[in-house]
Amino acid sequence: MRINDRIRVPEVRLVGPNGETVGIVPTNEALKLAQEADLDLVEVAPMARPPVCKLMDYGKFKYENAQKAREARRNQTNVIIKEMKLRPKIDAHDYETKKGHVVRFLRAGDKVKITIMFRGREQHRPELGFRLLQRLAEDVTELGFVESAPKQDGRNMIMVLGPHRKKAEAKVELAAEKQTRIAERKAAEEEERSERTAHNAGHAVAQKKERGRSENLDPEIEA
Repeated sequence: MRINDRIRVPEVRLVGPNGETVGIVPTNEALKLAQEADLDLVEVAPMARPPVCKLMDYGKFKYENAQKAREARRNQTNVIIKEMKLRPKIDAHDYETKKGHVVRFLRAGDKVKITIMFRGREQHRPELGFRLLQRLAEDVTELGFVESAPKQDGRNMIMVLGPHRKKAEAKVELAAEKQTRIAERKAAEEEERSERTAHNAGHAVAQKKERGRSENLDPEIEA
């Protein structure tokens, strides 16, 4: 944007600081009005004839625009696709481990690409991979859905799972869960500290009483 003395046209269509239309005025007069109001003359529509200029606080205008752009970047949803690879004859332990990763990805609001890798004679048994993908989809149905049905791609079979919740919603919930865990841990530490303090205090009182009894049992006192 051109502002103040950088505006070289002879006249401009002027807009006031509150959006009111002033009309077509000589540029010098518009600059004078800007100086009197302690504002800037900013060219907002350079292609118009004559160009449209507005009286405004240009520094404040730039700051507010930067804030809006930053907020928009913060709120935009970045679609991330994670990938998990399995073998059609995967054992139970490995399956649970892989499923755990898929659950974590879906809970975070990410899509997951599941790839079944066939080797050797396994390529002639695509139903093994299909059944495995169906099983996995059913196991995580509370967190995600089948966005792209299983399909053969050369030696691989691919399925895409999508999360039920959007990325932003997942972030909010995960942050809330983290804060809850922190609060619970602090409460447990505080309770343990209180119990330890009470225990130490009781032990000190017991020791004091024991010392008092031993002093009174001195035979010299009764003599």
